[in-house]
Amino acid sequence: MVRRWRQLPQWRRDAALAVAVALVALAGGVAAPPARLPFDAGAALLLLGGALPLTLRARFPRPVLVVAAACLVGYLVAGYPGVAPAVPAMVALYTVVRAGHRVTAGATIAAILVLGFAGELLRSAGDPPPDLFQRWFLLIGWMVAASVLGEVFRQHRAYLDEVEQRAADAERTREETARRRADEERIRIARELHDSLTHSISIIKVQAGVAVHLARRRDEPVPAALVAIQQASGDAMRELRDTLEVLRGDAPESGLARLDALVDGARRAGLPVTVHVDGEPRALPGPVDGAAYRIVQEALTNVSRHAGAATAAVHLGYGEETLTVRVDDTGHGTAARGVAGSGVPGGGVAGSVVLGDGVVGRGTAGSGGAGSGGAGSGDAGRGDAASPRRGLGLTGMHERVAALGGSLHAGPRPEGGFTVSATLPLVAA
Repeated sequence: MVRRWRQLPQWRRDAALAVAVALVALAGGVAAPPARLPFDAGAALLLLGGALPLTLRARFPRPVLVVAAACLVGYLVAGYPGVAPAVPAMVALYTVVRAGHRVTAGATIAAILVLGFAGELLRSAGDPPPDLFQRWFLLIGWMVAASVLGEVFRQHRAYLDEVEQRAADAERTREETARRRADEERIRIARELHDSLTHSISIIKVQAGVAVHLARRRDEPVPAALVAIQQASGDAMRELRDTLEVLRGDAPESGLARLDALVDGARRAGLPVTVHVDGEPRALPGPVDGAAYRIVQEALTNVSRHAGAATAAVHLGYGEETLTVRVDDTGHGTAARGVAGSGVPGGGVAGSVVLGDGVVGRGTAGSGGAGSGGAGSGDAGRGDAASPRRGLGLTGMHERVAALGGSLHAGPRPEGGFTVSATLPLVAA
């Protein structure tokens, strides 16, 4: 019942209160002992005039108090029976004090006491009623009690607001602390990656460059694999530098703006790649842009390493609310062939790897062959007889897509080859 009452709009609650107070005041005036004047239409108008304005007490507390006090003084000075007008004035005083207007409430009580008491004395022509002092003492006491009650509720409301503010400050402090710790952890990871990987990749790049230079100096043919190592190590250095900048918060993550460079690198490595775009290309949210680029990068890397002689096709679909990324290849990697380097298919059973809310990979696990869904970075999407462990490529893809609320599917195609398909929502990002 109380919950339903609080769910009502404020003006409805005030209107119901005004009607209830008016009924109480009228009943009190009718049932009061006889006085100098009988209860008539004028008395009823004064009672209604003090009670009905309470409908506006939330918006105009002080004017409503002035009207209620004036009706009270007029009722008592006129000599009507009872003190029924005190009820609207008490409600108005409570409202004014709860709104924080304590000075107005005190001044109003003093004005009622002076004007009402003096008016009754003058009206009685030196012969005051015997209960005059007692009646006014009780009347002022009720008004003071109503004001004190309003102050108690105001202080209670202020205390609750302070508690809520402290809770909000504590929550914000916890979030800031967690964010600061996350930033410190990212910087630590960036430092560790720099110390552990940059040196090794730099040595690979320098050694490959020296070997290419010496071969050309001796007029010897430069092996294509050596050139690919030189180019790949340079790309790896740039990728690592960009990743470290992202971890440190100094630069945005790679996006589809670098797709052409990624595709050119795959072509130089000997993988024919085509790109198809459906819809009108446009600027994408940063997380979606970065996830799309990394999905294409991981998929092309896996095709180059595991699909054998194959071609790859990158499809980008720009929808109104989603971005679709799909990479298809025509290769016959170790998952299809059973044993790496062997034309004998493995006699295993088809299996699948489920990550989160979708099937992420399918393949064959059998004699000598690893399941296709078990591979990851460098192994993602296809098995490897030499390394049957599940890597992190597809897991990383799925984590990126799941963080954006999208879906990911990776597995063999019915017509042969392998496909990686992701749908990324743009609105959520």
